[in-house]
Amino acid sequence: MTAPPAARLLHRHLRGQWPAVRRLAAWSAVESLPMFASGLLLARAVDQGFLAGRTLTGLGWLAVLAALYAVGAFATGRVYPWLAATVEPLRDSLVIEVVAAALRRMADRAPDAAGAGVSQVTEQAEAVRALVGTALRNVRQLLSAGAAALVGLALLSPPLALVICVSVALALAVYAAFVGMQIRRYRAVIRQAERIGEAAATVVHGVRDVTACAAEDRAAAAVGEVVDAQAEALRAYARTRWVRLPVLALGVHLPLLSLLVLSPYLTAHHGLTAGQIAGGAGYLVTGLQPGITVLVDAGGTLLLSLAVVLGRLAEVCAVPKAPPPGTATAESSGIEADHVTFAYSPHAAPVVEDLSLHVPEGTHLAVVGPSGTGKSTLANLLTGLLEPQKGRITLGKVPLPRLDPAHLRASITLIPQESYVFAGTLRENLTYLSPEASTPALDEAVAAVGLGDTVQRLGGYEADIPPGGGGLSQGERQLITLARAYLSPAAVIVLDEATSHLDPATEARAEQALAARGGTLIVIAHRITSAERAHQVLLMDGPVPTLGTHETLLTRSQTYAELVGHWHT
Repeated sequence: MTAPPAARLLHRHLRGQWPAVRRLAAWSAVESLPMFASGLLLARAVDQGFLAGRTLTGLGWLAVLAALYAVGAFATGRVYPWLAATVEPLRDSLVIEVVAAALRRMADRAPDAAGAGVSQVTEQAEAVRALVGTALRNVRQLLSAGAAALVGLALLSPPLALVICVSVALALAVYAAFVGMQIRRYRAVIRQAERIGEAAATVVHGVRDVTACAAEDRAAAAVGEVVDAQAEALRAYARTRWVRLPVLALGVHLPLLSLLVLSPYLTAHHGLTAGQIAGGAGYLVTGLQPGITVLVDAGGTLLLSLAVVLGRLAEVCAVPKAPPPGTATAESSGIEADHVTFAYSPHAAPVVEDLSLHVPEGTHLAVVGPSGTGKSTLANLLTGLLEPQKGRITLGKVPLPRLDPAHLRASITLIPQESYVFAGTLRENLTYLSPEASTPALDEAVAAVGLGDTVQRLGGYEADIPPGGGGLSQGERQLITLARAYLSPAAVIVLDEATSHLDPATEARAEQALAARGGTLIVIAHRITSAERAHQVLLMDGPVPTLGTHETLLTRSQTYAELVGHWHT
């Protein structure tokens, strides 16, 4: 019989902790000794000691019980280190698998994957850690209290144990009848928690559209509906907790009350001694009652929650693995976008919609437009960092997903506005994309982009750059990343406002150097002068972008003419 997915998931992540689990079980067995012997020793203390007039004998048996409790307390202290050694690695390995599954879903454009993934990683994976730790503690209590009490009762008085076991079995049957309903209702609670993350992610991703449409109240109402739905799911689940009353009544209260009321009859007609009655009551009060209480409370919350959360995470982790990466290579550096549409969530308006664009090899293209029109999104699409929902993007006529990832990353270099300068020497920073670059090649790149003064100020290529860039200005950091791009073997360079901290003259020098090195250059323009230097200009403003030269756009597009006038003014 195949184990449920939740059990397989838990077994897979506990597999490396079996030595700790075995030690945990061994110390738990030692911890249960006092409960197992308590009723037997109490019966002997009463029958053979106090009622027989031998007080010292009775005290002796109680002293043995006290010694066993000391042993159990020592075992309890040894339990917790092994409990931590079992639970903490479980959390870490589970988070790794859940994050990998969430990333695969986001890469596959699964609906609302990001919002649900946040809930699964932050709430559900952490819940498993807490629930497994608490469940292990409570299961130990259930075994040490309930099971030891039943075994002790069987040795103390088999007829009495049989009657109590029948009552306990009825209690367990009542509890089992409600487990299915509890699982369904708690699963609804978990799913509603995920829906809150999905709804919040949708609003956050589409906040620009929400604000533009003055739809704040509608967005709040949409999220509020999901919150209300989870509250109702929690109330429905809470109503199933009433089952604990009949379970405790049948499993503990009724047997204990019956034993106490019928004790005169049992001692007179069935040969039970006063010590056996006291021992049986002790097993019921200190053993079975805590055990069944743990079963009802831990089973109704901890174990049930653990089963539902693990089941949900097992579904998440069972997503099909991502298809193998492509192996093709591009023969040229021409880029084409064919009817490309992209939105950051299924419910947000597209940032790029039905865009077609052809950038031949060797072209210098500038992308301009008002803020918020999707220029940086287009840069991420053209470099393969984002995947369109519709249409396709090709490099050298090959769709980006079919390209070998290493070839794609070597063929296209994206320089964002935030410059990445890491701790190391200046040479290591400059040659990050071309580790074999020679000193003459470094000299050429430095001279081309205008980095010479910075190199001289720092003291040469072997100068150390501290974490965070040290005293480098934002402009110097951008020049370092531009020189890095110049040195790279990439046939396509995309600058996403990567010259925003440079003065116009230095910016012009760097862009002209990158255009002259060969290959394709795409510039998300920070200044309109970048468009004036480009072969082609793409104006992103409205649903249909406009492509042309600087001169043609001046006459064809009022928006472009206003942008040019604004910048020159």
